[in-house]
Amino acid sequence: MKKTIIRTGLETLYFSGMHHVMRPLVGGVGSILTLHHVRPPRSDAFQPNRLLEITPEFLERLLRRLKRSRIDVVSLDEMHRRFIAGDYKRRFVCLTFDDGYKDLLRWAYPLLKKYQMPFALYIPTSFPDRLGELWWVALEAVIAQNKRIGLVIDGKDQFFECGSVREKRELYEAVYGYLRSMKTEDALRRVVRDLCGRYRVDIASFCRELCMSWEEIVQLAADPLVTIGAHTVNHPILKKLPNDAAVRAEIEMSRSVLEAALGQRPRHLAYPVGDATSAGPREFRIAAELGFKTAVTTRPGVLFQEHRDHLTALPRISVNGEFQRQRYLKVLMSGAATAMWNGFRRVNAA
Repeated sequence: MKKTIIRTGLETLYFSGMHHVMRPLVGGVGSILTLHHVRPPRSDAFQPNRLLEITPEFLERLLRRLKRSRIDVVSLDEMHRRFIAGDYKRRFVCLTFDDGYKDLLRWAYPLLKKYQMPFALYIPTSFPDRLGELWWVALEAVIAQNKRIGLVIDGKDQFFECGSVREKRELYEAVYGYLRSMKTEDALRRVVRDLCGRYRVDIASFCRELCMSWEEIVQLAADPLVTIGAHTVNHPILKKLPNDAAVRAEIEMSRSVLEAALGQRPRHLAYPVGDATSAGPREFRIAAELGFKTAVTTRPGVLFQEHRDHLTALPRISVNGEFQRQRYLKVLMSGAATAMWNGFRRVNAA
C-alpha cells in the first residue's frame, strides 16, 4: 500500500507537469543521490531489501541523462566549495554509494568511468576487515531459508509461520520494525546473532561475499573520480549508542582506519541508515566538531543555499530499487515530491 501511494504521487506529479511548475520554487541548488547495490535483477520472489539495489541498465540510463542535462555532476569537495563560495550559478548533483559492495566494481564503476562521473563511496571499515554484520541481509536469509522461525520476545519463545512469500514479507517487515524499535544497538545485534545461530546462517559470510576488500578499495581510491568517505566502523544506528564518546569513537576510528589504509584523511561522512531515527542533532554536532566538510543523512530532500549552515546534516535522494523509472527521479530531483514530504521546509536538521 505504501509503495502504491508513493508511486501514485510520483506519477501524478510527473504526468500533470507539476514538477516542472514547482521546480523554480522548490528545486534548490542541487541534490545528492544515494545508491547501494548495482547488479542484474534477481529472480527470487522474496527480496525485502530490493529497495537497496538497481540494475546496471537503469544506472546507465541515469548517467546518460545526467550527461546530456544542464546539471553539473560534481565531487563532494566541489559541492562543498560551491556552498562556501556561494557559487550557485548552475545546479549540481553528487553521486554517492554506501557500504562498499563488490558489485560496484563489476557493474557500476565501468559505467561511471565511461561517462566520467565523479562519485563518493562511504566505507564502514569493519566490512573490508571482514568483521562487519550486515544484519538486515542476515535477517532476510533466515526468513528465506525457513518455513517457521522462533524469536525470543520479552523473554518468551514465540513462533511465526513463514512458508509463503506473503508470510515471509510480512514477517520480515514485522521483525525489522521490532529490531529498529530496540533501545540499543547491542540488543538489536544480539537478537540477529541468536536467529543466525538457531537457523545456521553464517552472519560473517555476507561481508566476505558482498563487500569489497581493502585491496579493491585502495584500487578505487587511486582514481581521481573517486572520493572515499567515512561511514563509521561497525555501521551502527548512531542514535542507539549511549553517549557522545561512543558516537565519536565510531566516527573517528573509522576515519583513522581509512587514513591508514589509503594514505588520505577522509573529509566526508555518511551516517549509517541515516534517517531521523538514526542520526540527529547530537550526531550532526559531533561530525562538525570532528572537522568533516560534509556529512550526509538519508532524510529525503534537495539542497538549498540554507544548507551552507548545516553541512553535516545534508539530505539525499534515494535511488530506490522499487521505483526504477527515470521519470520518478526527475520528479524527486525537481524537489517537488520531497518538498511535499517535508512540509515545504527547506532544512530539516532537528
